[in-house]
Amino acid sequence: MKSFTPIPEKFMLKAPIDQRHYLIGGELLRWDGKTSEVFSTISSTPEYTPTLLGSIPDMGETEALKALDAALMAYDKGKGTWPTMKVKDRIACMERFLEQMKSKREQTVALLMWEIGKSLPDSQKEFDRTVEYIEDTLEEYKTLDRNAARFDKHDGVYAHIRRGPLGVVLCLGPYNYPLNETFALLIPAIIMGNTTIFKPAKHGVLLITPLLEAFQNSFPKGVVNVLFGRGRAVAAPIMKTGKVDVLALIGNSKSANALQDQHPKSNRLRLVLGLEAKNPAIILPDADLELTVQECLSGTLSFNGQRCTALKIVYVHEQIQEAFLKRFAAAVDALTFGNPWDSGVNLTPLPEPGKSDYIQELIDDALEKGARILNEKGGTRYDNFIWPAVLYPVTAQMRVYEEEQFGPVIPVVPFTKIDQPLNDMAESNYGQQVSLFGKDVRTLAPLIDTLANLVCRVNLNSSCQRGPDVYPFTGRKDSAQSTLSVYDALRSFSIRTFVAFKDNDLNTEIVEALLEEKNSNFISTEYLL
Repeated sequence: MKSFTPIPEKFMLKAPIDQRHYLIGGELLRWDGKTSEVFSTISSTPEYTPTLLGSIPDMGETEALKALDAALMAYDKGKGTWPTMKVKDRIACMERFLEQMKSKREQTVALLMWEIGKSLPDSQKEFDRTVEYIEDTLEEYKTLDRNAARFDKHDGVYAHIRRGPLGVVLCLGPYNYPLNETFALLIPAIIMGNTTIFKPAKHGVLLITPLLEAFQNSFPKGVVNVLFGRGRAVAAPIMKTGKVDVLALIGNSKSANALQDQHPKSNRLRLVLGLEAKNPAIILPDADLELTVQECLSGTLSFNGQRCTALKIVYVHEQIQEAFLKRFAAAVDALTFGNPWDSGVNLTPLPEPGKSDYIQELIDDALEKGARILNEKGGTRYDNFIWPAVLYPVTAQMRVYEEEQFGPVIPVVPFTKIDQPLNDMAESNYGQQVSLFGKDVRTLAPLIDTLANLVCRVNLNSSCQRGPDVYPFTGRKDSAQSTLSVYDALRSFSIRTFVAFKDNDLNTEIVEALLEEKNSNFISTEYLL
């Protein structure tokens, strides 16, 4: 068991957060019903015990349908204040929210550490990256508006083309990036004129509570509705009505499929999904060994491997495997485990109470089928953690070969011919990213050409990652649907819509009057610089 380290005073919990409010129709309503306790796997005492962080409302169908009604009323069949609002006014609302959000940085960062065990630097980075994402989204929205402030003409027909909202969006974010990735869905959905229903993730839920008033103060009634509770109890009743226009979810494909199946008119449901992945690293014989070890270390174990973009399987060529594995195993054991606020910490407590047991199952299964643990600390158990195990050689018969582990265990597969990892990737259910390590251009060129058709991002001598947020984030097969980025997300949550008219005197007179009198928010050539 790891020795207890005192908690810095500024990160100590003053008292559990008894979250009793939720946001529907622009009102912060008080919840007096059943609640669920929120625990951290981080102990606040020398003798280990999970820490009670607070409680959240345990809501159900009644509240879910009220939130849906509020979102529908705010959208009002496209006639609502928000979907018809001028671009500059929507931007002003979002800027007001952003300023209030910035004032909650310290509290949000502390809750990120306690709720999901994310290190202090990474928690600060997640908050700051989210702020930057909102700022970049507003700039891109202005660009989108500038490009639309004109009329096209073809075959005697004018068209004024803009992007319009889709309707009501149900937004469900992930626990590993409960602020950043959730807002990567929520912010573009809102700014494009949609109304939203948002349920925080199962972990990282309390950190949303400091922002409830900011949502309430910044947007018209019903534009943002925030619920708490289990997805089955809250999201399923909403989907069953068939009144949701967009399902925006970052999670796993089973959840996404279950919710899609609830919708009675799936052909009318737009999907914006970021799902699981089994991103491989492919290490060629001429790879730069030092660089490859460091990139694979961060790729497999950044935030304990709890990222959809993590490297979850490593293919290493037999010519370099001995040298790579020796260095890599030593590097894994040299990492520092501790609480999120500890200086220089690399590995932190796992937020899911049963995760260590699951990782142990994968390790035991691999050992029974011929793999061995290459690093001395691999599989060592603490109360709330299991030390990353480097497993080798891993084969297709082992669970860890196919399952997305989403945690600290690293399967390594030896190969002699490049067709092996390529065939495995082609047969995989996933297709998000790959990391390719090597130097020879003549070898790399055809590999890059092939890999680009199997995944959506090829990382050359670099670990897999989502950012920078201006780049597309998507995947093939079961890994994603639609594309997220500062640029793409605005388009994913909107649709091209336009006003067309034939070139004649009557139409010219009408449109000129519309532009001059500025009665229409849609037909306008004004834009923000």
